Amino acid sequence: MQTFAKGNTEWWKKATVYQIYPRSFMDSNGDGIGDIQGIISKLDYLKELGVEVIWLSPVYDSPNDDNGYDIRDYEKIMAEFGTMEDFDLMLAEMHNRGLKLVMDLVVNHTSDEHEWFVQSKSSKDNPYRDFYYWRKGKDGKEPNNWGSVFSGSAWEYDETTDEYYLHLFTKKQPDLNWENPKLREEVYKMMRFWLDKGIDGFRMDVVNFISKVPGLPDGELQPGQLYADGGKYFLNGPRIHEFMQEMNREVLSKYDIMTVGEMPGTTPEDAVLYTNPERNEVNMIFTFEHMDLDSAPGGKWNLKPLDLVDLKDNLNKWQTGLHGKGWNSLYWNNHDQPRIVSRFGNDQEYREKSAKMLGTCLHMMQGTPYVYQGEEIGMTNVRFENLSDYEDVETMNMYKERSMLGYAHEDIMESIYVKGRDNARTPMLWDDSENGGFTTGTPWLRVNPRYLEINVKQALADKNSIFYYYQKLIGFRKELDIITEGNFKLLHRDHSAIFAYNRTWNNEKLIVLCNFSDQVQTIEDEALLHEIQHADVLIANDEVYEKTLTLRPYDAVVYYKK
Repeated sequence: MQTFAKGNTEWWKKATVYQIYPRSFMDSNGDGIGDIQGIISKLDYLKELGVEVIWLSPVYDSPNDDNGYDIRDYEKIMAEFGTMEDFDLMLAEMHNRGLKLVMDLVVNHTSDEHEWFVQSKSSKDNPYRDFYYWRKGKDGKEPNNWGSVFSGSAWEYDETTDEYYLHLFTKKQPDLNWENPKLREEVYKMMRFWLDKGIDGFRMDVVNFISKVPGLPDGELQPGQLYADGGKYFLNGPRIHEFMQEMNREVLSKYDIMTVGEMPGTTPEDAVLYTNPERNEVNMIFTFEHMDLDSAPGGKWNLKPLDLVDLKDNLNKWQTGLHGKGWNSLYWNNHDQPRIVSRFGNDQEYREKSAKMLGTCLHMMQGTPYVYQGEEIGMTNVRFENLSDYEDVETMNMYKERSMLGYAHEDIMESIYVKGRDNARTPMLWDDSENGGFTTGTPWLRVNPRYLEINVKQALADKNSIFYYYQKLIGFRKELDIITEGNFKLLHRDHSAIFAYNRTWNNEKLIVLCNFSDQVQTIEDEALLHEIQHADVLIANDEVYEKTLTLRPYDAVVYYKK
């Protein structure tokens, strides 16, 4: 097999990635669930948008406790989505259009229905026992006080062997024990299976959880918490770089692919270690810091308004911290995050304008941008009044736990409206027919009721739509090296409503001005005013603009100087 020299191909630096959540993308057979044939039917649409890479959330065989992130068989396709023949056809159709496919790699945990776990729990001396974390109880309780990411204890008792197993997510997602070299070799074998099919890379689910501190010590219990956050004992653990380098050496380095690690709890300094090409780990990581800025202490469900200065400081830290040393992922949305236009924009009066502004602010930065399905048409959060209209396991567990702690129903629902993961998972809106054209049946999750005004058919018919604006942003990244290569400099850090920065490279300069508010805002800066008056407008989200430092609500404008 061919081995690629370091830095030989870095096609992912100029690429834009589009994430498909298959259950919600397009249903081809009327069963209410998106599927692979549905994806195939929409590839020309993605080609028109201009993206080059598709990241596909899991399509593996799964009992669906956590929507496919609980894998029962890594080398089989979920029946609801189709067959391996469908998958092979989809991969061929993508490649025929010059599109690349990145698959989700979920190897921190499996489903409890995976054959490894079925064997592991059958007896203490089974050869697969040490593929997972098993421990005796302590003082009649769990082995330690860690809480699951999805609420409740991170341990589940199994009476077969009178021991507990660790699950950092749902109890149907037991954690794999990466200390076991046999387990690692099985994982690498599975990765080669997909890469030999011709896929173009992996997005690695919570991959920085795979190295746990030996002994699994108790976490610090905070007031009002039933269980402790054990993160300091499993985030970026003691052997994580050893494991990532082994994976690269054994598998990744032998293919021309793109790799991105989902890594909560990482700093720019951590990211440099993971993404510096000299270290042979991954190409880029997903950070979460900017996604936690509208959360009060105590976690994502405790709401607070975004302070734009916090966002500027955070993105500035990542842009400057990785420049020349590693590589950034740029995203506002994914299957775990609420819709950005409802979150940092204005999803009513200024929906289209603020969606374009947010796209501008992100896509002019250094890194590989990710567009989540529906972002390119300005899909919004939902406010379903009945809890029964929600599906997400994290949401349901949180509701139960907060109810027990005495929170009011209205307050819990408000948190769900703002932060619930189902906001991103409502079906894709293709047209203004029933169910937004997603299915002829009953959708697995309620469709966003705004499908009459927000849909792909409408966006493609309007030359000023968010879709065509995103198409332009994606096109600039391919044409202008300054976007991928240039330095980043934050301007007017303390302005409470305008995000301004410039990018410089060789003799070129980009000046980016974005108003994050519904009010007219002004920057006082004579030198900057002089610069923009002698620059060309690269893109603006309003057809009527003047070369001024006074920005109307949600204005975005990019100036280019050579």
